[in-house]
Amino acid sequence: MGVDRNERLTAATGAVLIVLLAALGVTILSIGPLIWWHVLIGMLLIPPVLLKLGATGWRFLRYYTRAPEYVRRGPPVLPLRLLAPLVVVSTLVVFGTGVALLAVGPSGGILVGLHKVSFIVWFGATAAHVLAHARRLLPPARPVPGAVARGALVATSIAAGAVVAAATVRYGVPWVHWFAGYHRGEG
Repeated sequence: MGVDRNERLTAATGAVLIVLLAALGVTILSIGPLIWWHVLIGMLLIPPVLLKLGATGWRFLRYYTRAPEYVRRGPPVLPLRLLAPLVVVSTLVVFGTGVALLAVGPSGGILVGLHKVSFIVWFGATAAHVLAHARRLLPPARPVPGAVARGALVATSIAAGAVVAAATVRYGVPWVHWFAGYHRGEG
């Protein structure tokens, strides 16, 4: 995949992620009554997040293996290169602990703390990342071939996310019951 196509795939995926992550963020404002939505959207996000990590990982790989087109484009600016590992690791940890919490249920113990702390780190790192790349969300000055294929790839990741969410949201039921009991004073 050429550098321009990769950049547009990364931007298109990023735009979708901004919308879905904003929706997930709304659930945090009232997590108890919105826990079911938090689980559903969180699981829906996994394939698009993996697509974004794959697209950015591809650029990283192509640049550091000295692919001429990627070398000509150059690396991201130094602050973003330094921030990238924190964005990637915190993304993997926040989603990994979220999935683990679905597996173990409300008895998650330390996982709840890890999920919360990783979210705080992820939010700061990702906010800086998004702000630095916001201009890339705009359409390019000239068309980049492959728009239909990129759109299909992004749509497929969302569809895969819907399948993952539908298949796993039932694992959030213990959390729904826990929060309901907690708010009735039973927890």
